[in-house]
This record gives sequence, C-alpha cells and structure tokens, in this order.
Amino acid sequence: MNDELFLDERIEVLATFGSGLNPCYPRKFKRANGRVVDVEEIGLRHPTTQGRRTVHVFDVTDGAADYRLEFDAERLTWRLTREGDRE
Repeated sequence: MNDELFLDERIEVLATFGSGLNPCYPRKFKRANGRVVDVEEIGLRHPTTQGRRTVHVFDVTDGAADYRLEFDAERLTWRLTREGDRE
C-alpha cells in the first residue's frame, strides 16, 4: 500500500462463510460515512492474536484502493485499520 492511512474505524461487513481453506470472504463493507466499498479481491488473509483474542486480518481491494479489515472472532466485530492508494 502506498500513502497508507492508519485507521481504527468500526465498519459493517457483508461476508460469506463456507468451507475449504478460506471459509470467510468479505464481499463489501460500509464505512462510518455511509460509503459502501465492494471487495473485488482478497490479497492476504491470516489470523493473529490481540491479547487472548483471535483476530482475522484481510488485505482487500476494490480495484481503486487497498484496505485492511480485521475481524475479531470473540467480539464478532469488524474494523477498518488501513487504507492506501493503489499505485
């Protein structure tokens, strides 16, 4: 990500859950300002820990910008933590 913004924004996410190696797929998310972002592609996905909680990190793009989404598996909440231009 170039010109990266570090955020801590609570977001609403429409995700599908299935089976296989990547059972969770965020499809779109709605930002606090009401803007809806359609996810075109997932780059990396990996679990990490924050204290005793597992957080799943998704690097996604809408084709115009890159985003990092974090799903807290205990609290069942999503956060937008980074946004960057695609260059």
